[in-house]
Amino acid sequence: MVAVALPTRRERRLPTRSGKSYFIRTFGCQMNEHDSERIAGLLEADGMNAVASIDEADLVVLNTCAIRENADNRLYGNLGHLKADKDARPELQIAVGGCLAQKDRTIVRDRAPWVDVVFGTHNIDRLVSLLDQADEWGPVTEILDESSSVPDLPAKRDDPHRAWVTIMIGCNNSCTFCIVPSLRGAEMSRRPSDVVSEVRRLVADGVVEVTLLGQNVNSYGRDLDLGGRKPLFADLLRQVGAVEGLERIFYTSPHPKDFNRDVAEAMAETEAVCEHLHLPLQSGSDRVLAAMHRGYNAERFLGKVEMAREVLPDLALTTDIIVGFPGESEDEFQATLDVVAASQFDSAFTFIYSPRPGTAAAGMVDDFIDPDVVRERYLRLTGLQDEISFDKNKATVGQTLRLLSGGPSRKDDAVTSGRSRTNKTVNVAGSVAAGQLFDAEVTIAHPHHLTGRLV
Repeated sequence: MVAVALPTRRERRLPTRSGKSYFIRTFGCQMNEHDSERIAGLLEADGMNAVASIDEADLVVLNTCAIRENADNRLYGNLGHLKADKDARPELQIAVGGCLAQKDRTIVRDRAPWVDVVFGTHNIDRLVSLLDQADEWGPVTEILDESSSVPDLPAKRDDPHRAWVTIMIGCNNSCTFCIVPSLRGAEMSRRPSDVVSEVRRLVADGVVEVTLLGQNVNSYGRDLDLGGRKPLFADLLRQVGAVEGLERIFYTSPHPKDFNRDVAEAMAETEAVCEHLHLPLQSGSDRVLAAMHRGYNAERFLGKVEMAREVLPDLALTTDIIVGFPGESEDEFQATLDVVAASQFDSAFTFIYSPRPGTAAAGMVDDFIDPDVVRERYLRLTGLQDEISFDKNKATVGQTLRLLSGGPSRKDDAVTSGRSRTNKTVNVAGSVAAGQLFDAEVTIAHPHHLTGRLV
């Protein structure tokens, strides 16, 4: 029997930074956003307070992403600007964490020696101790190669009504374009009881919506052995959905090769689980998918889409697509357009291929595609998807949708910004308190959002 590591508990300590301030800048995905909430929780437990700008901060934390090449430029560009702040205020502390720190390790301080702490994806819980060490001994870089367990850390949420909940860390896939597995490590799942307990605590604190997080949520539980049984993601959805007072559940991200009918049925049978599925396509070409090591072909992907819509007729489907993967021909790009047209995604995150050092695809230099060709293909893809997205939104006009208020719109305080169970933004004239559920009739469709009226 495989032993399951219990969550790491932090040793109690007296706050040592009371009255000091921090500022966190986050780059990248939802996992990073949640990691930043946990970093904030650690700092606040140590007596610090958040401020709105670097100029007010005693500590600046950059939580980095390594998915795309411009992530490097953004980090070192930000660090270049921070050098002037450090020169003007030598007592200012600068910490760099996240995936790019995990990747670059000592390079961070080689390029920016004014950084005080560099930490990775496996030792967020050590940040306060590393700051202590930097105070006493000077700059420190600590990067661990793996996690021993999923740490149980406090989180400071910006939204009191919605929360991220990590159900697993790491990834066991080997997509040739992706650097995440080498930075986040092997898959490690939290016990179902720990996840459910966290959700109960969040609901007691006023949360009505959670998003379950994992690099590949459909492989949740495969590394656990609970009395000879491995929990499944479908089981977890039902257990979380049974938490009294929880109104909504989203999750991200599943992998098409592992998305099966049991999860679709759990979504349909669990009232709190919303009718939204993010299913990353990446390419519609069978050859390109094989070169990417995705584990499915176009026909199998479309079969998953058909199955999901059969079980969940009101499903909204979103995706990720890469344009210009090494060796992609015009015919292979056209295959992607064909799958996009057949799938009728509600929206898509589209990316131009960016080689990441350390990935297999980065070595396919002889097959790199002319950037002008890639840009032209990218515009064709986004043009097609924009048309589909607009048509999908037009189909909602006249429908009454149940929305969760996010409070006033960023552009107009007289407008409430709500989000539907299909993850669509609906702007409604009038004031509805953040965290409240309300009904609105869709009156106008826009390419990327909706306008409605209160009913």
